Amino acid sequence: MGLATARALLQRAPGLRLLVLEKEAGWARHQSGRNSGVIHSGIYYRPGTLKALHAREGARRLLRFCQEHGVAHEQCGKLIVATDPGELPRLRTLQERAAGNEVEAHWLDPEGIRAIEPEARGVAALHVPAAGIVDFTQVAATLAALLADSGADLRLGAKVLDLVESEAEITVETTSGAFTARFLINCAGLYSDRLLRALGLETQVRIIPFRGDYYRLRNDRAGLVRHLIYPVPDPRFPFLGVHFTRGIDGVVHCGPNAVLALHREGYSRGAFAWRDVVDLAGFPGTWRLARRYWREGAAEVHRALRKAVFTRSLARLVPAVTSADLVPASSGVRAQAVGRDGLLIDDFRIVRGRRSLHVINAPSPAATASLSLGDTIAQQAELPATTRVSVA
Repeated sequence: MGLATARALLQRAPGLRLLVLEKEAGWARHQSGRNSGVIHSGIYYRPGTLKALHAREGARRLLRFCQEHGVAHEQCGKLIVATDPGELPRLRTLQERAAGNEVEAHWLDPEGIRAIEPEARGVAALHVPAAGIVDFTQVAATLAALLADSGADLRLGAKVLDLVESEAEITVETTSGAFTARFLINCAGLYSDRLLRALGLETQVRIIPFRGDYYRLRNDRAGLVRHLIYPVPDPRFPFLGVHFTRGIDGVVHCGPNAVLALHREGYSRGAFAWRDVVDLAGFPGTWRLARRYWREGAAEVHRALRKAVFTRSLARLVPAVTSADLVPASSGVRAQAVGRDGLLIDDFRIVRGRRSLHVINAPSPAATASLSLGDTIAQQAELPATTRVSVA
């Protein structure tokens, strides 16, 4: 999101003095480089929401970007499979949303499913031809190279420590020194709420991290999956359920689940950070979320701890998959915004300060939507070409 927003800013004002700050030693080390690599079509989202608008437009722009700059990608299509008759009403709702969002989607019977994915099984499915795959790490690296060529100042290894706002500017204190700017755009993902609060702003929203674990199919079993295979999602949650995604490298990823993490960078089960735990414990929304969804949370933990349970979830979609076919792979952590009422914030959310913009909720499909949403953020900033801007 930060790189896409920076590019949109320079496209609108080529003379802009632009600084991009990244705390890691490379680009896309967190959510952007640890997701499923899917170019979403926009089928899941209620028509009229920011997600629906930017997923569809973002996918179009992303595909064109990849074609223009030689980034490997493929529009392989996906199946959303109902494995139980009780899921059919939700699948019909998705078909209606597809129509409302102008996304091509075809209803399939069991024979139609097998014609596209011979090993998949279900009572019905939606085939979405527009869905695709890409390596978002390559997308980020390409964006960074284009920004450097356009004169942007890119600083890796610059972790933000504090923000200080005066009448005329914002000082960004980092591990690589202090920088001043007339305007700040916060695209800090897992830490976006903390940067917001560092400027004295409050939205009654906190980032709650959810770890998503992945397996991959053994190379000799990767042929079980040809495209992307998803379950019918539970509309109460912004998570899509464990699924199969064939990466641009041919590796078939299986997952992710969604388990509450005790570290905002908690990529392993034992990861723990006191500050993050104190944040969770001190926020009323955490406890209200837990009371509302403790059964689902317990089920996710059970699935995370037992490979056999994880395998059963996958085997509902592709019965031929066994535990022996699954090899542990990397994990990711979602930055999910939650309100004080314990409700998961479903749509993208941007908060404006006096001389700042803060992207405080950009879950999936934010990577797909980044070029479109970044342009909207740049438009909202309304900056003259001589402004000094920092994107963190």
